[in-house]
Amino acid sequence: MIKLFIKERRSWLAFYVAMQLLLLFIAYLDTSIRLTSVTYFTFLSTIAFVGFLFLRYQKETPFYKELKDLDPSMDLSEIVQANQPFEELSLTALTNHALHQKRQQAHNLNELELEKEEMLAWIHEVKTPLTAMKLMIDRLEDTKMKKQLTYEWLRIHLLLDQQLHQRRISSMENDLYMEKVDMESLIFGEIKTLQSWCIQKGIGFDVELTEKVILSDSKWLSFIIRQLLSNAVKYSDSGDIEVKSFLVDDAIKLSIKDDGQGISNRDLPRIFDKGFTSTTNHYNQSASGMGLFLAKRAADALNITIEVESAPSKGSTFTLTFSKNNRFVDVWSM
Repeated sequence: MIKLFIKERRSWLAFYVAMQLLLLFIAYLDTSIRLTSVTYFTFLSTIAFVGFLFLRYQKETPFYKELKDLDPSMDLSEIVQANQPFEELSLTALTNHALHQKRQQAHNLNELELEKEEMLAWIHEVKTPLTAMKLMIDRLEDTKMKKQLTYEWLRIHLLLDQQLHQRRISSMENDLYMEKVDMESLIFGEIKTLQSWCIQKGIGFDVELTEKVILSDSKWLSFIIRQLLSNAVKYSDSGDIEVKSFLVDDAIKLSIKDDGQGISNRDLPRIFDKGFTSTTNHYNQSASGMGLFLAKRAADALNITIEVESAPSKGSTFTLTFSKNNRFVDVWSM
């Protein structure tokens, strides 16, 4: 703070030094003025000036020290004390600016919440004709046309589902309902949804569940598994996708393994980042980079760990780890 104070007053110091040098120069030129007397005066005035600076430092810096150490979340007018006119002016300007920013933030949050509600309402409205469209597709007799339309319907369904959960995930903690979930019925339900897509690509499923019941939120767990299964199907050209559950060190694990394109080593640390898409298949315009990001956020809220092992052209294995003794067990037992 001393350095800042001196830097702020450097024009004063320069002016004072210049005046003292001018006085000494005049005394040197004018023989009628005793140089020793002027030097003595300069010495005394310098001591007085240094004392003056010290007093001003003690009086002026507390305001700025308090302002410097202030918590950004605190109210300026209630914490900082202004004792000088310019300090009061600065404090008033800063307080008004902070109040304006708070009002603007509240307005933006309201607008964002309104937009979120409108988007959720729109998604629910779109789901109604989408359901009717599925019923009409199921009644088609042309098998080839039925498969193509079902595939396109599924793409729309998955995109809407992702948008719906993306809007809800910020308030996910308020939407959780912990219960015993039958993983077998949940997984087979998700596989059935992807059935037309899998048939079109010649992909099958090898499901082996030794652990079938887990304590979790069925709706959000379904969303996580849906993202992992749809990714496995999307990046596989053929073969089987292995889905297994097993117990390791008192923890239930669920693995989803595919024989698809795989993920490069440079991409692995970033696959759960928002908006990240593959650097090796960057031309893929259908990838939004949101699926794994949302799945990771939902998994974190459910106390589920997601691990991935992958290599280019050798497929990927995503493993969900559910702890039997996680923090939800105590809530369930109450």
